Amino acid sequence: MRNSVTYVDPAVPAAEQPVTPVTDGVRAEPSGQPDGRATARDVVMAYVGLTKPRVIELLLLTTVPVMFFAAKGVPDLWLVVATVIGGTLSAGSASVFNCVYDRDIDEQMRRTRRRALPRHIVTPGAALVFGTVLGVVSTVVLWAWVNPLSAVLSVSANAFYVFVYTMLLKRRTTQNIVWGGIAGCFPALIGWTAVTNELSWVPIVLFAVVFFWTPPHTWALALRYREDYAQVDVPMLPVVKSAHNVAVQIVLYSWVMVATSLLLWPVAGTGPVYPIVAVALGAVFLVQAHQMERRAARSDDLSVIRPMHLFHSSNLYLSLLFVAVAIDPLLR
Repeated sequence: MRNSVTYVDPAVPAAEQPVTPVTDGVRAEPSGQPDGRATARDVVMAYVGLTKPRVIELLLLTTVPVMFFAAKGVPDLWLVVATVIGGTLSAGSASVFNCVYDRDIDEQMRRTRRRALPRHIVTPGAALVFGTVLGVVSTVVLWAWVNPLSAVLSVSANAFYVFVYTMLLKRRTTQNIVWGGIAGCFPALIGWTAVTNELSWVPIVLFAVVFFWTPPHTWALALRYREDYAQVDVPMLPVVKSAHNVAVQIVLYSWVMVATSLLLWPVAGTGPVYPIVAVALGAVFLVQAHQMERRAARSDDLSVIRPMHLFHSSNLYLSLLFVAVAIDPLLR
């Protein structure tokens, strides 16, 4: 039996919407094909999109620099390649499972309704198979060419992201990304264990930096899309608290994040480069967080608060901080 689903373009008035059938659960929105069916490129890009490549980039940015730090210089190139491949496939697998579980709310949110599952380019069943294959291959790669400890940490991160954050916390508590963000901290541990095959306080400090960075980063984005989250009953903090309350909590987490980042200096015995960069980046980020808090105290208007400014700054902060982690041992 064939299924038929109508694609709705949110930019076109309802009366003018074209009727484009979805046959056997796979099709794309109107494309270059005369019959509106998905091209091979549409399908490939849909599967790539399910893995959330921009999230993977950020995760790898907290993996590779730690490998340089653990090696006290340039790590073995093959080890880096194997860790990057395994980490990419692992993070992609978790993202695919997240997309499958959240496809109902993704279809209603402006930020996510262009993803492959809401657009019905890929069926949920096909996506589950894809995510499972990525997860299995990533585990094999990490186990065989990196080490079993890194593979176990990778599987643990995936399980935490899917079962604890996506399925348990996200739709139930305002603290969803605080504790659910633990999954995004694991790459720092994986990068360290890939080189040393053991854990220590050094990667745990970096784990904590990412943990305290996650709320300011995510709540800034959630402020921008708070109406979307409210529409689908996801209790992100900006949905249930005022913008000013959210901004105050962002400031508090930012102070703890910066203080934690400075702990790496005495714990790891870094050279002067890392602490100098950490202080400079932290000062800039704290100024921006306090500025947003003052704007939020004056107005609830997002055009005044400008939360996306802090969101993009948080990406730059974490990127440059971990670049400093990689460079520090090279200059000692």
